[in-house]
Amino acid sequence: MSAKASHAVTSRYALALIELAQESNRIQQVERDLNELGAMIAASADLTTVISSPSLSRDQQAKAIMAIADKAKFDGLTRNFLGVLVKNRRLGAVQGITEAFRTELSRRRGEVAVEVQTAQDMSASQFEALQRAIAKGLGRDVALKAKVEPSILGGMIVTIGSKMIDDSVARKLERLKAAMSRQSNQNVQTVKEVG
Repeated sequence: MSAKASHAVTSRYALALIELAQESNRIQQVERDLNELGAMIAASADLTTVISSPSLSRDQQAKAIMAIADKAKFDGLTRNFLGVLVKNRRLGAVQGITEAFRTELSRRRGEVAVEVQTAQDMSASQFEALQRAIAKGLGRDVALKAKVEPSILGGMIVTIGSKMIDDSVARKLERLKAAMSRQSNQNVQTVKEVG
């Protein structure tokens, strides 16, 4: 499936789920369920395999995903939606659908999409505090998406629309190295001029 077709599929499913959730006044429950499912998928290689493996039958996928939904006490609408994905052999697209769901919900709420990269996972309280601070600074509600990127070493990179604020340790080290290199070149030039 092409990227364009994949985007169309994930968007179509996400929009249908939003409409159903709003009609039944269960948008918060479904949003919570999808966030929880996304966290479970990110934390489990086995679950990633279950949802994306074409070698598993519909029955096997259905049993696995419904066991997870039962244990997590997902809303009935979320459970039914996951069942439809299994039936239509689209369970592998659940992460893309979840992302499209969040994006569209944020757009409808008038939230600003913000992505933050950190070297390590943030705790729930750190995430909430950062979200509040960014919202206060922008004067608008924000939909914060956190991503772990160990290569930045520390600090964070914040992306708001097309603007990026790089306050990572890796970037600071690059600037320090560049400054030291310039200073070293100036010292060499001074020695040549004196000599």
